[in-house]
Amino acid sequence: MANLSKQKNDMPVQDPKVRAKNFDEVALGYTEQQAKDEAERCLNCKNKPCSAGCPVGIDIPAFIQKIKDGDYEGAYQVIAKSSSLAAVCGRVCPQETQCESKCVRGKNGEPVAIGRLERFVADYHNAHKSKNVNKPESNGHRVAVVGSGPAGLSCAGELCSRGYDVTVFEALHTAGGVLVYGIPEFRLPKKIVADEIENLRARGVKFEVNTVIGRTLLVDELFEDGYEAVFIGSGAGLPNFMKIKGEDLNGVYSANEFLTRVNLMKAYKGGADTPIKHSKTVAVVGGGNVAMDATRCALRLGAERVVLVYRRSEAELPARKEEVEHAKEEGVEFMMLTAPVEVLGDEHKNVRALLCQKMELGEPDASGRRRPVPVPNSEFELEVDTVIAAIGTSPNPLIKNTTPGIDVQKWGGIITDENGKTTRDMVYAGGDAVTGAATVILAMGAGKDAAEQIDRKLRMQN
Repeated sequence: MANLSKQKNDMPVQDPKVRAKNFDEVALGYTEQQAKDEAERCLNCKNKPCSAGCPVGIDIPAFIQKIKDGDYEGAYQVIAKSSSLAAVCGRVCPQETQCESKCVRGKNGEPVAIGRLERFVADYHNAHKSKNVNKPESNGHRVAVVGSGPAGLSCAGELCSRGYDVTVFEALHTAGGVLVYGIPEFRLPKKIVADEIENLRARGVKFEVNTVIGRTLLVDELFEDGYEAVFIGSGAGLPNFMKIKGEDLNGVYSANEFLTRVNLMKAYKGGADTPIKHSKTVAVVGGGNVAMDATRCALRLGAERVVLVYRRSEAELPARKEEVEHAKEEGVEFMMLTAPVEVLGDEHKNVRALLCQKMELGEPDASGRRRPVPVPNSEFELEVDTVIAAIGTSPNPLIKNTTPGIDVQKWGGIITDENGKTTRDMVYAGGDAVTGAATVILAMGAGKDAAEQIDRKLRMQN
């Protein structure tokens, strides 16, 4: 029976006071009854505007109809035709600005909770999946994928489904890229990522970890080893810094380092080999999802006070609304229209405060957002013992510097055409290595598109 409610079914979550002290997943997922009730809100529009808003083109009304029918595995198979990482996307994709933003129900109420339904379906599949997996028939061609983040995994999954022998090369000791080193356990449990990778491995994708392309192996050597095409999905793991005095003091982290220590190295667990400072007062500079992740991790490490310092107003925060709400509920303080000027240290070169100044919004900049400008005589000291810079990342130049024929933008992004092809023949790229830091689903879309172009090119050659 159709559900005409204007509101989504609420997502069950841990109590804020409880979850702020643990790394367990915050969102608990829909029950079967909640999923079926939410699915009944879908009008099954013939023109499928929601699917047009999905970067990987999932047939959203079709998978939701399967939920209505009680065929949850069938719903997963609909998603799997377009996405290799359903359980991941159901948790971390910004559906509110993509598929859900196109939902007809959103014109007079809240849109259908597409992301929550995708998560329900993926979790059901992972809990009930058969150990017997049908591997695609080999077409005899080999492709190398550099990087096991969302772009690389999506490209590998698409190529594998078309019969290619795919090997994914990962620099770190664990596959998953930003999904394992960048996103905290309480937003994306690492078992979910491991399950998705195991799904690919079961279908025939090979993974080589501890392999740095550009050092352990060169792109040229991959071709010499018999790979006919290379996809570069190496992400944007080079942190940007604030470029202010005092950034070299003890207690200053890039968000990349801080989150990698917490997420990948499990530094929050007792007896962990990787050290991390358990701070009393923390300032996180930035306003994106990475900044939210850093603030919430700092709380869970025991900080008594965590302050987000952002130079624009709350209306300009680029982070997902849900992440902002969760951070506030857990006790993060938001200090808007504030910019860092200098990190101040004590006699032992440890952080003692962050010198800040108040800002106001002036004329729009090139991106269309109003440019923050300093308020005269507004400097003040924010007493903290740790500062985390979460102001963006850039692609690592290693592959560019070791691979002849690949052109890059001035800021480091690999130059490609609209099909993901680089300036070197049979080398493709996508995701953050091309665009700079963006979303998981956009990286997945780029990986999928590149796989289609690689397939087309190799079929034309043979």
